[in-house]
Amino acid sequence: MPKKFFKPLDFSRVKTYPAKKRFSKVRTAALGNVIRRGSRVRSFIEGLPDILAVQSLKTIASKIAQTHTANRTVLLGMGAHPIKVGLSPLIIDFMERGIIDAVALNGAGIIHDFELAFMGETSEDVAASLKDGSFGMAEETGAFINQAITEGSTQGLGIGASVGQAIVAARLKQQRLSILATAARIGIPVTAHIAIGTDIIHMHPKADGKALGYGSLRDFRTLTCVVATLGNGVYLNFGSAVILPEVFLKAVSLARNLGHPVQKLTTLDLDFLTHYRPMTNVVNRPTLGSGKGYHLTGHMEIMVPLLFAAVLESL
Repeated sequence: MPKKFFKPLDFSRVKTYPAKKRFSKVRTAALGNVIRRGSRVRSFIEGLPDILAVQSLKTIASKIAQTHTANRTVLLGMGAHPIKVGLSPLIIDFMERGIIDAVALNGAGIIHDFELAFMGETSEDVAASLKDGSFGMAEETGAFINQAITEGSTQGLGIGASVGQAIVAARLKQQRLSILATAARIGIPVTAHIAIGTDIIHMHPKADGKALGYGSLRDFRTLTCVVATLGNGVYLNFGSAVILPEVFLKAVSLARNLGHPVQKLTTLDLDFLTHYRPMTNVVNRPTLGSGKGYHLTGHMEIMVPLLFAAVLESL
């Protein structure tokens, strides 16, 4: 086979153009401002570089503020991680302000929420307690939550309302830190969506499959009632990689099936990792044809306070 020959190119013939005629994605107006000691929150946020994630952050904050002002629905769906990284007081504040109109939790969320209300601490060392089988066996956590769910089911309540009302009725010392109790106190929907076997309370002798199933189905239907009002509204998914994205997608489909278009929806997935289901079931699919989905990646203990501060400054 003959050896290949590569003819030299005449690079003097390269075509160029004036740089100023080119479209540029970054301009001086978008650059960040120097941070001054003692700066106010508004000036800090306005001084962030108006590029990439900051543009999304500001757009979402503005949309939440507009939605609240227009008395449309802002729904928060979340896993347990926001509670475990100390965000309950911020979320409760937005509930009390009427900015967050309803909250959907996964099964772990109600556990950490209860423990904060009960004893002001939560999140056990799984690796240490798994060795001897004591992981998840805290008596008060399993007994209180399961009893609340069982008793609530006899009254036609979902899991969220059952546990929230039980925390209030028991006058737990730290109930001011409970999202569930706050929802019960101010009268907004709070739902819990479980998968049997995923949560420590399912290992407790008082776990009642009938009550758990009834309560979670009741909460799914309550959530669908909220989702039906999300046209021109906002759905926030904080730190739920599987359960809430799946539940939300089905609630959207069910609401539309019942004649509620749920169009022009703004969605946000915020987590410290990018996951398939939130990107697909929260950011992309529900907003096809109308609306807009966003994704922000970062530690929630930093990103959520930043987002909430931006919302308040947008009101």
